[in-house]
Amino acid sequence: MTDTARNSISQEHLSALADDEEVVEIPSWRRNWRAFMKNRPAIIGLIVLALILAAAIFGPMISPYDTLTQDLTNRLQGPSLAHPMGTDELGRDSMTRILAGGRVSLGVATLATTVALSVGIVVGSVAGFYGKWVDNTLMRLTDLALSLPDLFLLILAASLLGPSFVTMVVIIGLVRWMNVARLTRGSFLSLREREFVLSARASGTRSRGIIFKHLLPNSLSPLIVAGTLGVASAIIAESTLSFLGLGLQPPASSWGTMLRNAQQQIFTAPWAAVFPGIMIFLTVVSVNFIGDGLRDIFDPGGTTLSKSRFHRRLQQLRDRNQPPQLIAATDPESVRVVPGTDS
Repeated sequence: MTDTARNSISQEHLSALADDEEVVEIPSWRRNWRAFMKNRPAIIGLIVLALILAAAIFGPMISPYDTLTQDLTNRLQGPSLAHPMGTDELGRDSMTRILAGGRVSLGVATLATTVALSVGIVVGSVAGFYGKWVDNTLMRLTDLALSLPDLFLLILAASLLGPSFVTMVVIIGLVRWMNVARLTRGSFLSLREREFVLSARASGTRSRGIIFKHLLPNSLSPLIVAGTLGVASAIIAESTLSFLGLGLQPPASSWGTMLRNAQQQIFTAPWAAVFPGIMIFLTVVSVNFIGDGLRDIFDPGGTTLSKSRFHRRLQQLRDRNQPPQLIAATDPESVRVVPGTDS
């Protein structure tokens, strides 16, 4: 819903505001960035996620220990200056393995989301553009896939294909494409009858050109939000598979694997499970906050002017065009003369 409809602003007022020389058109990217900056949870999520990514990428430079080097004499040590997050059951530095596991978990989540977006966009584009029996067939297959439990499909596929990095990327991506397909189809159905699409058809543009040059670019907003939120769900899916022993196998490290290995020491060495769990929690919450912020930015009901500035300009316009009013007074000298009337 636009500000015009939400605040009962007439089109005449909106046109007058657009013609006001004091109103300056704001570039879309700058307007979007300003709107994002006003969303405090999204900004906090962006900062936290940036710190987690930086720590995971530059992990070998932050921690001096090796992820595979064992030191049984220092096993299950609590947090200290030498080991800020303690050590695991084999004496390995937990912070080093958490940073290395972050690279794995975030890598799997990002690539799996890319797979889900690719498959979903292809299916949704074909269904939404061609319609008829093609749309019915693809959407019934999508509904069938949505009716199956995600966790069951993940466990079944991981059991059949075997645990590996590539396997997790493929199976997580292939059980997350359905919502993307429905979003893409809905956008295409609403856009394919618009004037610019009909003009492209009349000019002889091929179907592929209409899809990639006109329909898909105008459907990216909800897909960007879906992709951002999909990263969070992919992190949880990877952690779930690793926790169940269907993810990466030792000695490789991921947050879910570390949680699985810490089950037996949950009471004697709780830090072994707390720190990986905190990393999963912070990452998922941060990504969700960013996704909510992006969803607010890409709301198609947004306008060029912010709400407060819009009302301020509207009030100035009303004051400027409002005719002078007569003041009731007994003293003739205090009577205000209206221009255009006989004094």
